[in-house]
Amino acid sequence: MYPTSELHISTQIQRIAALWNTAVTEAYPVALWRRPNTAEKQLAVDLSGKIQATKIDLEELPSGFVISPFQGEPLFLKADLFYCFDSGNNEIEDCLKVKPLEAEIFENKVRTWLQNTPGQIPDSDKHADFSREFHSEGTSMYNEITFAEMVEHGIGAIQEGLMQKVVLSRTTQVVLPESFDVVDAFNKLCKTYPNAFISAVYLPMQKVTWLCATPETLVSLDRNGIFRTMSLAGTQSAIGENGEKLSVSEAKWSHKDIEEQAFVSRYILECFKQIRLREYVENGPKTVLAGNLMHLRTDYSVDTQKVNFSQLGTVMLELLHPTSAVCGMPKENALRFIAENELHQREFYSGFLGPINIHQETHLFVNLRTMKIEGDKGTFFAGCGITEESNPMKEWHETEIKCQTLMDVIL
Repeated sequence: MYPTSELHISTQIQRIAALWNTAVTEAYPVALWRRPNTAEKQLAVDLSGKIQATKIDLEELPSGFVISPFQGEPLFLKADLFYCFDSGNNEIEDCLKVKPLEAEIFENKVRTWLQNTPGQIPDSDKHADFSREFHSEGTSMYNEITFAEMVEHGIGAIQEGLMQKVVLSRTTQVVLPESFDVVDAFNKLCKTYPNAFISAVYLPMQKVTWLCATPETLVSLDRNGIFRTMSLAGTQSAIGENGEKLSVSEAKWSHKDIEEQAFVSRYILECFKQIRLREYVENGPKTVLAGNLMHLRTDYSVDTQKVNFSQLGTVMLELLHPTSAVCGMPKENALRFIAENELHQREFYSGFLGPINIHQETHLFVNLRTMKIEGDKGTFFAGCGITEESNPMKEWHETEIKCQTLMDVIL
């Protein structure tokens, strides 16, 4: 017999798995997420069977979930069904059922899935042995030499005055084990990264799932009208030479890291300046933990009611994306350099995603630490900020650490 608390956890895991797998089987767009520093897990299903490209107007859109590519139109998943699971592992809500008949049919299929699936508590370590031999099997169109050459090219462009900074990325593709499960991976990420936004989004038109664990808020609006954003840049390992976990007080930042983070902060302030916004609160920079990595972060907040600017979230979203933290400065030159030099399409990596108008709040995050799941293939994305002081091999190592951060948890 399991203890009562484990039974509650098992029931919640099975319920979430049933909702997710039923939506995927029926080819419905579905999003599953957990916000940073909260215990609530939330799930939304779009019963239309398709997800629409939509201009994001935070005041006009209904409740739902958005996922936007690095470049291109955002996709909006309408929350025809919405489920919320609280910290006590109870389902506390299944509201927003705007299509009662379709909702009942969907729930019947969920019950069938539960009846046909043996209840069990997933073993979070069941892939541990496999993952240790699995990491060496990752394949990529990049290697140390090709990536270093791309970085050197970026440094040269900066020295020529074409840019001040550019963010370059790469991919690593792996074959997933037969036992890989999206909801299990999501739960592992929630447990390992309490300070991150964790999400899984299934897009039936493309037959792909995007799994994300990101530390970076792009635009946030709470029910009291408080707008928040952040500048997050600079990366170093939070693991010491002997394998010990380092504290933020032990972080030692190079001039390159400080400069890289300052670029992002200046970009946000320039956006405020464009819309003549002067009443904001700035806090930072400070060192923050994100799993096994540390970053420099500065937080910004605005009381939209006090400044009488209800559209601030929508306006800033359009100005900020893509931020210099994932693109570079000046934006147009950096975008051109990325398009001409990266060997892959970023797709939804370094775009943004998150819930819109759920419980009168919107929380959008930059899609970092992300993995694309297509069939039995998993593609990991990672990037790094390049300045004049960058070292190509150190930048390669940074992307290795970022890819490994997700691999170590979910594979």
